[in-house]
Amino acid sequence: MAQIRQRGWWYPYIFLAFFVVVVSVNGTMAFFATSTFSGLSTADAYEKGLAYNRNIAEAKAQAQLGWNVEVVALPGAEAKQAQLSVTIRDRAGHPLDGLEVRGTLSRPTVHGYDRPVVLNAQGDGRYADRVTLPLVGEWDLEIVAIGKDASYQTQRRFLLP
Repeated sequence: MAQIRQRGWWYPYIFLAFFVVVVSVNGTMAFFATSTFSGLSTADAYEKGLAYNRNIAEAKAQAQLGWNVEVVALPGAEAKQAQLSVTIRDRAGHPLDGLEVRGTLSRPTVHGYDRPVVLNAQGDGRYADRVTLPLVGEWDLEIVAIGKDASYQTQRRFLLP
């Protein structure tokens, strides 16, 4: 004699299928989480962390200098050209001459276009250079001014139309 199945006999199989799907999805996500991007976005993060206190001391020493750095970036006569001008003054407003001023131009969003720049002394605390850039748009200028007794660094962003 044939047995008649009770109502709901398949309910346990629904729970089993649900958990199989959950475990499969979790396993897949765990695999991709451990085999793709590690989350490390800074090279030498450990060494930079160790230098943290030294960086703070250097920033305090730079702030005590009281230097005023004015950066002007004007579009050049030709497309993709810019006239960079940096004016450096001390706490009292006197121009600082005799510095070695150099920098790095980089794109904030696209890597691979970084280029060094050396700003030439123009007198009266002003250092300038004309540069030709491969792309228009936003650029970051990291400036380092080195003197006999002190150095100063800053970063400014400008737009090249």
